[in-house]
Amino acid sequence: MAQNIKHTDLSHIKDTALQRSISLPLLVLYGLGVTVGAGVYVLIGATAAKAGIYAPISFILAAIVVGFTGFTYSELSTRYPASAGEAVYVKNGFNSNHLALIVGLMVVTSGVVSSAAISIGATAYTNNLIDLSPPFLTAIIILLLGLAAAWGVLQSVTMAAVFTVIEIGGLCFVVFYGFTIKPDMLSDLAQLIPPLDASVWAGITSAGLLAFFAFVGFEDIANMAEEVKNPRKNMPRAIIVTLLIATLLYLAVVSVVVLVVPMDQLVISVAPLELVFAQASDSIRGTFSIIAILATVNGVLIQMIMATRVLYGLASKGHLPKQLAYIHPKTQTPLVATAIIVAIVLGLALFLPIQELARFTATIVLCVFILVNISLIRIKLRKKSQTDDHFQTSNYFSVPIWVPVAGLASSSALLLVGLV
Repeated sequence: MAQNIKHTDLSHIKDTALQRSISLPLLVLYGLGVTVGAGVYVLIGATAAKAGIYAPISFILAAIVVGFTGFTYSELSTRYPASAGEAVYVKNGFNSNHLALIVGLMVVTSGVVSSAAISIGATAYTNNLIDLSPPFLTAIIILLLGLAAAWGVLQSVTMAAVFTVIEIGGLCFVVFYGFTIKPDMLSDLAQLIPPLDASVWAGITSAGLLAFFAFVGFEDIANMAEEVKNPRKNMPRAIIVTLLIATLLYLAVVSVVVLVVPMDQLVISVAPLELVFAQASDSIRGTFSIIAILATVNGVLIQMIMATRVLYGLASKGHLPKQLAYIHPKTQTPLVATAIIVAIVLGLALFLPIQELARFTATIVLCVFILVNISLIRIKLRKKSQTDDHFQTSNYFSVPIWVPVAGLASSSALLLVGLV
């Protein structure tokens, strides 16, 4: 068996398939790991630089955009539970292999660019404990995470799940410690309500694109469909639960940070949450630094896993060179695809600034969201035969057609705001 696989003939590769080993709790923790680690731990400062104290409102706007599209993904992931999910959705929506390939490569690009952005934040937090050259430290972090991604999906996702529990605990600690600094904070929440001022709302909506980056990750759940137990039930549940928990965490943490941290310090930081603990004891600062490191490297790891699965999915369907679909018989992971992803992430992290990486990621993901929403609209309008297994109402999660229409409109609006 192993000897046949080494020839990377596609028919033999399929014999060593991805294993359905991920349960619903692991899938939710997977989604939360990349979503939460990618956003609050890294980009609150960049969002506050545009929206000021009203940054929480930017996160609410981003949550609305993501919410509609999240329900679109929930239906499509049960209609077509496969790796390279977005490419499969667009293929079925537009009946175009070329467009499907473009979308799949866009998803891979968003994953590697996002990984690069988060790894810069991971380096900033790690530098508080380890005094090494940032580029050298970034390279070490990315290479170690690449080895973890190649180790095995159950092992790497389980490790990511443990990190996710820790990082959520860290966010709760931020909120708790913020209240110890400012016990009367609840009385200040009215300051977060923006006035009806055009310039203020221009900053809030402009920051929405960066806040949107904080939610990038829930859609990665769709690309794990071939490794999830009972995907038609667990995929929509995981997507919806992930978005709900992430939104509540974001609102609580961002509100505390903008009310506690001096704005002039916050807007220039790539490790913003550590500023909450600026006056804390060395032990508290050190503990939180460790939590922040785990949170950010977790985001990098999960985005890497996602990107490799999309490459695998595209290659296994013949859209990319078949070598990218090679799965090692022992690790059950796509090793060639993993190596390529790690190399690209490393190059981007070493040569591009974090804010540009974040904007680029958000722009790409919004374009994908637009195409995915259009795909579901087209699929629904076709009124497929009830004999088609994908369209049995008992087999998939279904949403009204106005949901993808709202997802299309809101994603397009946020993309236009970001481009203006």
